[in-house]
Amino acid sequence: MTNSLLKPYEPLSLPNRIVMAPMTRFRGDEQGVPQPFVADYYAQRAAAGLIVTEGIWPSVQGQGALRGPGLVSPEQVAAWRAVTDAVHTADGRIFAQLMHAGRLTVPDNNLGGLHPIAPSPVPADIELHTADGKVGALVPREMTTADIAQAVDEHVASARRAIDAGFDGIELHGANGYLLHQFLADNTNVRGDRYGGAGRVRFAVEVAEAVVSAIGAHRVGIRLSPGNPLTGLVEADPAPVYRALVGALEPLGLAYLHLTDNSRYPALRDLRPRWTGTLIGNTGFGHPTTAESGAALVEDRGADLVSFGRLFISNPDLPNRIATGAPLTEIDESTLYTHGPQGYADYPIHAFG
Repeated sequence: MTNSLLKPYEPLSLPNRIVMAPMTRFRGDEQGVPQPFVADYYAQRAAAGLIVTEGIWPSVQGQGALRGPGLVSPEQVAAWRAVTDAVHTADGRIFAQLMHAGRLTVPDNNLGGLHPIAPSPVPADIELHTADGKVGALVPREMTTADIAQAVDEHVASARRAIDAGFDGIELHGANGYLLHQFLADNTNVRGDRYGGAGRVRFAVEVAEAVVSAIGAHRVGIRLSPGNPLTGLVEADPAPVYRALVGALEPLGLAYLHLTDNSRYPALRDLRPRWTGTLIGNTGFGHPTTAESGAALVEDRGADLVSFGRLFISNPDLPNRIATGAPLTEIDESTLYTHGPQGYADYPIHAFG
């Protein structure tokens, strides 16, 4: 079964169908500049058909955490250029995931000391980590139409910087409770204007259209996680919203749709027939993707490509291990969110006989 993951995928010129999923790791410095060993980390995993980076903030307003990397300053662009050069030297392909925090930030966690913004003034029912410990989420300021237009422009500017930094493309993060997802969800978007109600998909579509116009549709993907309650989002009936969103995105000819399934809403099964382009499937947080479940997705035509998260952290040579049946290394949980190379760029390559 796993052989299906190893077949080339011609529409995107990928050597296999294994995608490295975006995973937050906090290896930027205090200015959001990726540290030098970040290039090692991604280059070690260049055997993936495609790498999608951790979430990268497209503006200071969108920064959700200290030491999360950005794509705003010249220093950040230069550091990401070192990463993309290393990946390309290793014959890999890499997209930058643009992730705006929306309500998931506090002034202590962004370089501008900015108050969070969101579609509606609804706080997240979670605590956020800061340098001084955990704090409760704040009531965000409701975005004006001018704020929305600015957020669109910030995504465009960051996407252009990504191309300047050598990325092969960008992925818009419309999942897991971040800003685009906040516009889609029932409880975080209670607006009465054209961005609320039946128009809750409008912001995501406008961002996608603007970025496509700036860098080309073949360089733009989007990630969605319909029905995912992470960070306190409520989507009582995801199907109508996401069918409308996919229908609006379909004509743009995006590079791909990256879709996370959910036990409450079978997004892959429902949306696959509505999307004629490339679909990256992920079986979701409750059911981590394995080589077997990933191969089954491809074999059943539920997805063209399959993204793997945690397995890629401790197995930088994951495609080769899948190909040979080599044992998998377990993750050291204690180093997932530390700030140095330990537990990040020092996992061993398997000694293949």
